[in-house]
Amino acid sequence: MKLYVLFEHAAGYAVFKVEEFEEVGMLLPQLETAVHDLGRFNSIVKLVGFSPFKTAVTALENINAISEGVLPEDLQQFLDITIPKGGKKNKVTLGVADPKLAAAVTEALGIICTHVGAVPEVIRGIRHHFHNLIKGFTDKSSAVAQLGLGHSYSRAKIKFNVHRVDNMIIQSIALLDQLDKDVNTFSMRIREWYSYHFPELVKIVPENYTYAKLAKFIKNRKELTEDSLEGLEEITMDSAKAKAILDASRSSMGMDISDFDLTNIEMFATRVISLADYRKQLAEYLSTKMTDVAPNLATLIGEQVGARLIAHAGSLTNLAKYPASTVQILGAEKALFRALKSRGNTPKYGLIYHSTFIGRAGSKNKGRISRYLANKCSIASRIDCFAETPSQVFGEKLRQQVEDRLKFYETGDIPRKNLEVMKEALEEFQQQQAALQSEKKKKKKKKRKAPLEGEEEFDKVETAGQEEQLPKKKKKRTRLLMNRLVRLMGV
Repeated sequence: MKLYVLFEHAAGYAVFKVEEFEEVGMLLPQLETAVHDLGRFNSIVKLVGFSPFKTAVTALENINAISEGVLPEDLQQFLDITIPKGGKKNKVTLGVADPKLAAAVTEALGIICTHVGAVPEVIRGIRHHFHNLIKGFTDKSSAVAQLGLGHSYSRAKIKFNVHRVDNMIIQSIALLDQLDKDVNTFSMRIREWYSYHFPELVKIVPENYTYAKLAKFIKNRKELTEDSLEGLEEITMDSAKAKAILDASRSSMGMDISDFDLTNIEMFATRVISLADYRKQLAEYLSTKMTDVAPNLATLIGEQVGARLIAHAGSLTNLAKYPASTVQILGAEKALFRALKSRGNTPKYGLIYHSTFIGRAGSKNKGRISRYLANKCSIASRIDCFAETPSQVFGEKLRQQVEDRLKFYETGDIPRKNLEVMKEALEEFQQQQAALQSEKKKKKKKKRKAPLEGEEEFDKVETAGQEEQLPKKKKKRTRLLMNRLVRLMGV
């Protein structure tokens, strides 16, 4: 049996013949040691043929096809010419690194392929000594070819990734969660810090954001006067609270602190306020992104819960591939495996617990509504992922279905069937698309410019010509028509 090995390089395709394959297979440990020695490896492997890529575009097309398990035409022609036809006695086997490519070669050319045994070690040796096995090829030229093709391949993969906008949602929801933790921690720190000077303020204003604003505005409580009442009302949006703050400042039990300490507290409060403001802007940005990328999922379960599902799954495509049972417990993997290990009760919900539907359901129905909601989330994510034009119609209908199911659990009113709801949603979607297309056609119509000299007469002549077809009018109309054509052509 003869063994040939295919090696795909950034510079082209190469086929090597393995000498004494049966002995090499038996002496696999010796082959592993011979991989690092060029002299010994040359006695095992012999170059049969090398087909270089003509251009970088050709190399990129071939490597894209191989990565997807498709046999390129260039490689098929090269193998057809290089690999000899095997007979009954002399069987020919081709060693390939990728099993998918091996299946494609066997299907297209009928060559027996293998990717196990001594083949991985032989390919490892070829990769190590490739620049010495090809004439006119150096280590530097090999590295340049690999670097160029690697950059092109990575750039093409990023370009072809249709759902790369998911990365913005994943990063923004992760940053939003981190900001929530940081703002809470910093707010607690400023409370403890400023309470040394004005401890009564915490009981009057428990909100973190308002407390930071008041700490920045008040500074030294002894400097508060009746003139400051208007500013306090602006921040608290409550005249009674503003009056209570003013009264508490006059009879406060807090300690006096220096202006230097107050300056540091003011700077820290400013940072906390700016972080809280940025957190609001980030939440609006996330809402906009979710409306663009996954409008149905956002309408059904909310922007933040939907974004957390996408982030936990890795992308909208991965979430769309998950079954409803996986979506239901997404985020509760630790509890699930702990329950399976201890043979206890498995969790009923994961990240979808933060949805308002589960909070509104009774304790007996939380598991049922979470299963139903996960089913609808799975449908919504698939529509968002694979639909050509985004729309919120399906998300609104799915949300209404969950509302009806909640009512069914409480009152027993039988909800509508899913088939009827989806048909109604599909009709609304088609009407919406028809309306959008008609609006686009109207916008595309150019506004008519001011008529040229004699153009108004042309319109009159055209209408009159329908009633009285006179030869003089026809000549004039022909001349005016030619003038209009010249104007439209821009001559």
